[in-house]
Amino acid sequence: MSDTRTYTHPEDAPPMRADKAVSAFLSQELSRSRLEESFKAGDVKMNGEPIVKKHELRPGDTVEIAMPPPLETEVKPVEIPVEILYEDDDIVIVNKPAGMTVHPGSGTGEDTLVHAMMHHTGGKLSTAGGAMRPGIVHRLDKETSGAMVLAKNDNAYYRLVETFSERDLDKIYVAIISGVPTVRSGVVNKPIGRHPSFRTKMCVSDPENGRDAYTEWYVKEKFGNKAALVECKILTGRTHQIRVHMTDIGFPIMGDYTYSFQKNRFKEITAPERVMLHAQKIRLPHPVSGEEIEVEAPAPEDFKLLLKTLKETYQD
Repeated sequence: MSDTRTYTHPEDAPPMRADKAVSAFLSQELSRSRLEESFKAGDVKMNGEPIVKKHELRPGDTVEIAMPPPLETEVKPVEIPVEILYEDDDIVIVNKPAGMTVHPGSGTGEDTLVHAMMHHTGGKLSTAGGAMRPGIVHRLDKETSGAMVLAKNDNAYYRLVETFSERDLDKIYVAIISGVPTVRSGVVNKPIGRHPSFRTKMCVSDPENGRDAYTEWYVKEKFGNKAALVECKILTGRTHQIRVHMTDIGFPIMGDYTYSFQKNRFKEITAPERVMLHAQKIRLPHPVSGEEIEVEAPAPEDFKLLLKTLKETYQD
């Protein structure tokens, strides 16, 4: 029998939205995000029928909530092959595949990068950043491939956090963009914040609603007037930073349907289904020895194949 909670809206209370009332009732047991998942799953019911979170509860209304199973408190090792670019007793640098989520979250399975790295390291990853994010100091989007650093112990973790926060490192990306800039290089220095209407998106924002974001870009190769390969160096690490900045100057990354990429511009080829962004190189001081480490991650096959196709199809 499933674990349930019963809530009755008090007789002397004013009408209230179901999600607000139940959230206050279960504040010590269930987060708002998990409660929202319960509403979506139809696990919040009144008179045996599921209700939506906006349903207005009146005095005397009784609601039953089927409690979701508890979240796991640790990540289990799972044998998933991942390319290792560098490793010692303190850190490991991997070439994250495109399509792989970095760490567990709502809706993920046991196929994240940390599941793979828990297996590779025999569980030797720092949990200073949280038990569900072992070793994670920085992240890449699910569709973005490339070099990522993980900490194997707490000392390395805290020193890496300091390195990233002080921007004492170089992160170089390559991206295949739609369109060709009229100049060879440029800088985008615009704050980035959460999109006001679409909470899963970011956007260029004003300083009050966004955080500073700085991207340098350079055109490495042009493919007619259709596309270009650009190298991007970021001095900040905002969510979706390169994707937002390149779109803002009119050159969305190919395959980035979230940020304005239009596949109908490329009728002669099959447009990519994922964001063509790759973290190619990372250069940083070792968190313990201080020695400079520079690692380059080979681009994935679909990235290289798209470059070849663009060159054969559009290049003069």
